[in-house]
Amino acid sequence: MSDNVTIRRVGPNEAAACVEALADVLIDCVEGGASVSFMLPISRDTALAFWSDIAQSVARGERALLIAEDCNGDIVGTVQLITAQPENQPHRADVAKMLVHGKSRRRGVGHALMSEVDRIARAEKKSVLVLDTVTGGDAERLYQRAGWQRVGSVPNYALMPDGAFCGTTFYCKQL
Repeated sequence: MSDNVTIRRVGPNEAAACVEALADVLIDCVEGGASVSFMLPISRDTALAFWSDIAQSVARGERALLIAEDCNGDIVGTVQLITAQPENQPHRADVAKMLVHGKSRRRGVGHALMSEVDRIARAEKKSVLVLDTVTGGDAERLYQRAGWQRVGSVPNYALMPDGAFCGTTFYCKQL
C-alpha cells in the first residue's frame, strides 16, 4: 500500500462531518459498477441520506466506521463493522460497504481496511465475522487473501447498478 494512505476509525462526532466525502466514494463506486445496494443513476441526495443514517448508527454505538485517507486528507476508502447483533450472537459482527474510490484501487487500500477491521473486531470481543460480495468480483480475491472462507453463493441474489442480476457469495472469518 502507498505510504500516503492512513486507515483510521471515525468517532461518533466526526462521522457526520465525513458524510459528504463518503458520498463521493459511494457514488464513484456505484457509477463504476459496484453492486453495493444502490442503482444507477445514484443521486447525491441518496448517497448523502445513506451516509447520514450510517453516521447516526455510529453515534448510537451500533457500528465502527473506518476510513482510508490519502496524503491530502481526502477519504478514498471505507468499511464498516456492524457490532450490534441479536442477543444470541454477541460474538459476531458483519462487515459492510467496503468501498475504495477508483483512483485508489490496486494500491492495498482494501487490504489495509480489512486488516484494521480485524483488529477492531478483536478489540470489540468479536470472534466471527460475516460479509457478502458479488460472485466473481475483484473483492473475492481480496477477501480470500485476507483469510476469509467462502461459505456459499446465491445466484441472482441482487442487482448490479445497471439492473442486471448478480450472484452473491457469503464469507466468514474466525478470529
